Amino acid sequence: MASEKFATARFDGGMKFSARAGSGHELTMDTGVDDGGENAGFSPMELPLVAVLGCTGMDAVTILRKKRQDVTGYEMSAHGVRAETHPHVFVTIDIEHTFTGNGLEPDAARRAIELSATRYCSVGGMLRHTAVITHTVVVVEAATGARTITEPVVVGPEMATVAD
Repeated sequence: MASEKFATARFDGGMKFSARAGSGHELTMDTGVDDGGENAGFSPMELPLVAVLGCTGMDAVTILRKKRQDVTGYEMSAHGVRAETHPHVFVTIDIEHTFTGNGLEPDAARRAIELSATRYCSVGGMLRHTAVITHTVVVVEAATGARTITEPVVVGPEMATVAD
């Protein structure tokens, strides 16, 4: 059976909306002052970036745990560029993953991101239909601070039907 998700939103004036997920969690959406808002919450287009970070991150941690990799820290950042014409979808998204660990294998970290990007992450699976998503993977050895950057993982519109 297919998984279902639910959400509601309530207009709170200006350009602000309060949203509630079926799980009971809430967040505020708004826009900047230049667009008629108060900058009192996430903009709707920040949410897909946050969602792809969470989705990919959860996948990567799960995969690396199964591979018995010792991850002691993991940080991500995303930068999205939107199309100049409506509906202003993301056309490129650059994500940097920085893993810290003890004896963490760079190839294992890259493979975890590759599996998430091509197979497991539902949010990335949607976004890659319009955006080229480039994942940069950095592995930092906890004991020494030595950094290794792997070959990027790139997915995008031209690959959507191949990976699906």
